[in-house]
Amino acid sequence: MGIQAGIVGMGRWGQVLVNAVHAKTDVIDVVAACTGRRANAERYCNGKGIELHDDLDDLLHDTSLDAIILATPHGQHADQIVACAEAGKHVFVEKPFTMDKASAERAAAACAKAGVVCALGHNRRFLPAMARLREIVANREIGDALHVEANISTPGNRHAADHWRSDPAQCPAGSMTGLGVHMTDALISVLGPITQVTATSEIRTHGDISSPVTFMTLRFQSGATGTFSTLFQTASVWFMRVSGNQGWATVRGYHRVATRLNRADEVLQNFDKTDIERAELEAFAAAVSGGAPYPIPPDQAVHGTAVFEAIIASVNSGKPVYL
Repeated sequence: MGIQAGIVGMGRWGQVLVNAVHAKTDVIDVVAACTGRRANAERYCNGKGIELHDDLDDLLHDTSLDAIILATPHGQHADQIVACAEAGKHVFVEKPFTMDKASAERAAAACAKAGVVCALGHNRRFLPAMARLREIVANREIGDALHVEANISTPGNRHAADHWRSDPAQCPAGSMTGLGVHMTDALISVLGPITQVTATSEIRTHGDISSPVTFMTLRFQSGATGTFSTLFQTASVWFMRVSGNQGWATVRGYHRVATRLNRADEVLQNFDKTDIERAELEAFAAAVSGGAPYPIPPDQAVHGTAVFEAIIASVNSGKPVYL
């Protein structure tokens, strides 16, 4: 039997996570839940055989649960992670990890002290195409990495005024919390720690649609540099190109990697579609069960949060921020 988990937050994304593993894997079973809008979740939970509780405290006192999945607004993450750790529950938390470096360090330290797994849900880490790009860079197949260009964007979504995504305190720097932190995590996973960001976020209005465009330059501890953009008003894109002194490698969308060495023809690899939500939850379950460590170490979760905080600070000041 796999680990038994409870989930906090049964909105759209909470249901995506449950659907990814329900009756599809034997390593993790979501058997309990709580949510802020209970009436909206009752029918769904009944259909999945999930016991719906009143609040997180109920789940933390349930001795049958090994772990808690947090699919809650990110402003709540830090305190919830600490509460899970203090209750001895392993915790999987959706991105962003927390809203600032200090709270990220507090959450990670609580998990370390309690000896529980702390897993951050950056699902793009589990794309085979991204694994191949990390391999290319790590093995110096394109030589020494010099520079990276990246973009994550989607068509815009309008939310009600009382939705957390409409709150600038929850969603600073344009689409960074909704999209951008996926790419900063990916950049860290490929090129290592970031030491400097210079970021701009501005509203562009076309007709009756206003949306933010956020863009920045980056410096890495390795000496590499980069540019990164994210916006909510264009066709969906997941793109990263790493240029080395012997060629380049590009992820185009979720399932293709192109490489070109100097004076050679481009080589294109295609990868099968992967259920990346199931993959991340199975990796979490494996770590809880004593298997391989979760692929995103807590120190990278903390560093990613520090980068996010630096981006916001740079947007607000108009100046470079050093980490």
